[in-house]
Amino acid sequence: MSYAAYVFDAYGTLFDVHAAVRRHAGDVGPDYQRFSEMWRAKQLEYSWTRALMGAYVDFWQLTEQALDYTFRRTTSVDPALRTRLLEAYWKLDCYPEVPTVLKSLKAHGARIAILSNGSPAMLKSAVTNAALDTVIDDIFSVDALKTYKTAPAVYDLVTTSYRLYPNAVSFQSSNRWDVAGATRFGFRTVWINRSDMPDEYSDLVPSLILPSLEALV
Repeated sequence: MSYAAYVFDAYGTLFDVHAAVRRHAGDVGPDYQRFSEMWRAKQLEYSWTRALMGAYVDFWQLTEQALDYTFRRTTSVDPALRTRLLEAYWKLDCYPEVPTVLKSLKAHGARIAILSNGSPAMLKSAVTNAALDTVIDDIFSVDALKTYKTAPAVYDLVTTSYRLYPNAVSFQSSNRWDVAGATRFGFRTVWINRSDMPDEYSDLVPSLILPSLEALV
């Protein structure tokens, strides 16, 4: 079944959030994987906390704050790497299948968009670096609302802009909590379970579970 729009989360779905640390793994040291996972976990935690408090700061500031916390928790890693890691985050690698999948969906007449917690500048940089700017039609950032996923208003950015009912939109995310929010909103949802994680949110079941975006087309 085809959909009028295919909308993708950015971080973890199109772009590898661990690419920044992996690029400097030799300098970060043997704790690089744990370091990267903690950085990501705190980044997300800060977004949820800020949304609940109604005290928005943009995702780049949260990314910086999460990295600073991770340095304090991982004393084996030299804080002098801060600038290099942040610079790498602006140019994250996309997953190998992403360009082909997006081009195929677009060739079938669907709109292709990103809906992300990322700031507009972060998302523009990631898309341009991955040479996806000619494939992606629109980038929707939570910055327009000054809150974060999984607020229903975030998902409504797409339906309002495209004048579509939620069930005309296929939403893809590697984050199960994001899929739960999008399912609750009414999107057709696809959980890209890249890490073979156990399912959760049993009352908010995705329409489809895939190991990568490759099987989407």
